[in-house]
Amino acid sequence: MSDVQRYLGAVVREVERREHEGKPARVVVATRDYDTTPEDLWDALTNPERLPRWFLPVTGELKLGGRYQLKGNAEGSVTRCEPPRHLAVTWEFGGGISWVDVILAAAPGGGTRLRLEHMAHLSPHWESYGPGAVGVGWELGLVQGLARHLESGGAAVDPAAVEAWTTSEEGKAFITASSEGWGAADAKAGEDAATAKARAARTTAFYTGAPPPDVRHPGT
Repeated sequence: MSDVQRYLGAVVREVERREHEGKPARVVVATRDYDTTPEDLWDALTNPERLPRWFLPVTGELKLGGRYQLKGNAEGSVTRCEPPRHLAVTWEFGGGISWVDVILAAAPGGGTRLRLEHMAHLSPHWESYGPGAVGVGWELGLVQGLARHLESGGAAVDPAAVEAWTTSEEGKAFITASSEGWGAADAKAGEDAATAKARAARTTAFYTGAPPPDVRHPGT
């Protein structure tokens, strides 16, 4: 089985409709099992010396009430920190704010189940791209970064190798299938099927490097 099939099948994609702070919101939910303990997975997610091995360098205070900054990416506040089970942060990026929850639990088949929830208020960004804009990005992080880091026994993931894979035909196939999966989850959550499909196509076009003229950067 190719990496594309193996990793795509490892992620469960869901979209939920909620209300947050009195406004309608959407939640992108990615769930994946890892062959490791909750303590090890928690360490991979929160240890500032380990995060750069698979994700991005981080500075700040990674504790309840602290502020963090991911190099070249989001910053925010730690709103919940219950090791080794529950981490919640605000995700402040590009002048906007959304909310990320990570919940760890024993996986039925052994190992640890990670459930990542990324919630944002409805916006023109969502109307254009739907859940795939953040869903594809998180899948690339959870697969290319975290999964490979854990499978290698905690070794650092080579950013150049990740970039090369992402732009390869196999990487583009992964992105396309992931985006289509998020489009299906969007429709299952109640969105019009044609709208969900169009959103997924826009997201795929951006991530594969060939956007049509009207596609804007989906971002996070």
